[in-house]
Amino acid sequence: MNEKDQDRMKKLLQQALPPVKGDSEPRRDLWPAMLRRLDARPAARALTGWAWFDGALAAGLVALIVFSPASIPVILYYL
Repeated sequence: MNEKDQDRMKKLLQQALPPVKGDSEPRRDLWPAMLRRLDARPAARALTGWAWFDGALAAGLVALIVFSPASIPVILYYL
């Protein structure tokens, strides 16, 4: 890449990504809010038990074993 191409690339990048105006830092600390969200999630899930996706995966595994018993060694290998 020669000097002319580098200058052109620099101009294009400066046009595409204008400088950030003002204060780019958040106004408050976001970590406590993140901890509250993380603490709230498992409590809600503990009340419901399995998620629908967990049940669907278990049902698919049972169906695979019922319809294809030869797959049992393969499944046991990956467990």
